Amino acid sequence: MEIVQIAAVILFLSIAFITDMKFQIIPNWLTLSSITAAFIYHLSIGGGVGTAAAGAAAGFFPLLLLYLARGIGAGDVKLFAALGSWIGVWTVLQLMLYSILYAGAIGVCLIVINRAFGKRFAAGAVAMLGPASGGRKLQWLQWAQSGKKFPFMLAVVPAAITVWSMMS
Repeated sequence: MEIVQIAAVILFLSIAFITDMKFQIIPNWLTLSSITAAFIYHLSIGGGVGTAAAGAAAGFFPLLLLYLARGIGAGDVKLFAALGSWIGVWTVLQLMLYSILYAGAIGVCLIVINRAFGKRFAAGAVAMLGPASGGRKLQWLQWAQSGKKFPFMLAVVPAAITVWSMMS
């Protein structure tokens, strides 16, 4: 992978992680601008639209099934389409596999830990990370105590690190 692609993906994932953690949403402007930039990049290096389109489709369609089963949000589906347009079919499929495995591991941990303890643990973790949450500590404490689903980006980031460490 080229340095431009690596930098773009790191920037994209960083912004997606921050917005998902702060607002529990991955905005359309972010995914659309990332896909557009990827298409422009691939055209400029001679890779063509087909490379970006194949990667976007590989990232989009499998996760669309998870979205329809209410396993993930629509922003996560568009996130993987954007990632696929940058990194290609096989890498996005690997990233998807590891993200699902990490999400499963997180889910198992949440099930194993008794629900009340899990809520207190999540609230404590949020309280410790509060200064990094941009003044939204109360909102995150309420989320942690409500027992809602965790942001999928908590699984995507370690999956990205795993995939890129295997590529080196």
